Amino acid sequence: MTRYLAAIDQGTTSSRCLVFDSDGRIIAADQAEHEQFFPQPGWVEHDPAEIWHRVQRVTRSALDQAGLSRADLAAVGITNQRETTLLWDAQTGEPVGNAIVWQDMRTDQLIRRLAREHPEQWWRERCGLPLATYFAGPKLRWRFEQDPVLHRRAEAGELRFGTIDAWLIWQLTGEHVTDVSNASRTMLMNLATLDWDDELLTAMGVPRGLLPRIVPSSQVYGEATGVLAGVPVAGALGDQQAALFGQTCFNPGEGKCTYGTGSFLLMNTGTAPVTSRHGLLTTVGYQIGSEPPVYALEGSIAITGALIQWLRDKLGIIEHAAQINELAESVTDNGGCYIVPAFSGLFAPHWRPDARGVIAGLTSYVSKGHLARAALESTAWQVADIVAAMNQESDLDLTMLKVDGGMTASELLLQIQADLIDAPVVRPTVTETTGLGAAYAAGLAVGFWPDLATLREKWQPDRRWEPTMSATEREAARAQWRKAVTRSLDWA
Repeated sequence: MTRYLAAIDQGTTSSRCLVFDSDGRIIAADQAEHEQFFPQPGWVEHDPAEIWHRVQRVTRSALDQAGLSRADLAAVGITNQRETTLLWDAQTGEPVGNAIVWQDMRTDQLIRRLAREHPEQWWRERCGLPLATYFAGPKLRWRFEQDPVLHRRAEAGELRFGTIDAWLIWQLTGEHVTDVSNASRTMLMNLATLDWDDELLTAMGVPRGLLPRIVPSSQVYGEATGVLAGVPVAGALGDQQAALFGQTCFNPGEGKCTYGTGSFLLMNTGTAPVTSRHGLLTTVGYQIGSEPPVYALEGSIAITGALIQWLRDKLGIIEHAAQINELAESVTDNGGCYIVPAFSGLFAPHWRPDARGVIAGLTSYVSKGHLARAALESTAWQVADIVAAMNQESDLDLTMLKVDGGMTASELLLQIQADLIDAPVVRPTVTETTGLGAAYAAGLAVGFWPDLATLREKWQPDRRWEPTMSATEREAARAQWRKAVTRSLDWA
C-alpha cells in the first residue's frame, strides 16, 4: 500500500497541513489564518484554542483534497512558530489566557533587569542566546510577575508550559514534550546537557515541574487521536530548523536562508555548539533519535520582504510585490543609493534597538528604479553581514547557500546575493522546506525513509547562481553599505 506523510506547519499568521509522497513532493495542502491580537502597543497575542481548531480543519481538508484517510499516513510531523509562549491547565487542557507571540515586546523592561542580575555572556554560555524580548523564558517570567496566582499554580503542578510544538503534541497525543530545537529557544535549556538548567530556571523563576520533557526532533512521541487517530506523531522542529533540515543541510558548513517578511540564516556547525561573539544565536539544529544533536549558528533579520511591502503600501512605488524586480532591472546599479530598513532596530549581527531606517546616498539622479534595486540589495547585504559573522565565528566557511521563501522568486535578488557573499546560491525544486523538514523528521522516525543519505537524494536543485562580481567591486560596495548602516544608529 502506498503511504504518505503529513506535516502540520503552524506559523505566525496561519496554520497549514501539507501531504507529501515518498519522493518528498506535495500532493495536497490547505491553509487557514488565525487572528492577531494587539492589546497594547508592542504586544502580540494568539488564541491557542483557535490555533488548534485551525490545525484540525486544515488537516481534514488536506486529506480530503488528496483523497486519503488517516490510515494512508505513515506519520505526522510538526513545525511551528518558535518562542511563542503559552500556559494551559494540566487537568482540563484549557489554555490559561492567550499565547504571547515571539514578536511581542512587553518584556523589554524585564530584559534590562535580567541584564543587571547576570551579564549577557552568562546567559550565552548556558543557553546560547542573548537577552532579548524574542525568547520564551522572559515571557513566562513576565506572566508570573503580573499574576502571582499563576506562579503558585505552576509551583503546585496545576499548569503546563509549552511553545506551540508542545501545545499541538499535547492536543494530539496527551504527551507533554518539546523537541530540542524548540527547547533551545526558551533561554531555559542548557545547550551542553540538552536538559532544563537549574541556574537558568532560578534566574527566570520557573518551576521545573511546569516544563515539558525534552525529546529528539525525530522520534515517535505517541499516537494521535481525533482527526489523525492512530497516526504516529513522530517529528517536531522549530520552523527555521525545519527549513535547515528540509534543505538537507546535514554537513557542517552547509547553510540555508529563508526569505520572508524577515529572513533567517542557519548554518550547520556539527555536534558541538559554537558560542557566538559576533552577534549570532547558538541553537540546536536537530536531533535524530538517540544520535548526538546537531547545532547551528543563526542570524535573524527583522525586515527584508517587509521592505518591499513598505515600498508598495506606504510609498506607492509599486502596485504588486512582484513588480520590484522589473523596476530594479530597469537600472544597472543602485545609483549610489543604500537603504537600511531598521524600522524596529537592527537584529543580527548588530543587535541595535536604537537603530532606525535610513535611505543614504540620495542625489537628484536617483530614480524609483534605483530605490527598487537598493531595496533588493538591502536584503542581500543584511544576509551577507550574517554570512561574514558566521565565517568569523567558526572554522567553517559557508561554501554554498540554499535558499527558500517567497522572495526567492526574484532571480535578480539571488544573483545579487551570490555576488555579495561570493558563494553559489541554490534554490530547490520544493520550496516548502519547513513542512518538508517536519515530514522528513517524522518519516525517519518510523522508517519511511531509511537514513539522511536517502533524504539528500530526494533534494533537487531548481537553479543555481554563481558569483560574478569582482572582489574589488564587492569591497567598495561593502564599504558604502557599512557607512549607511552607521548612519542608522543612535536614533532612538
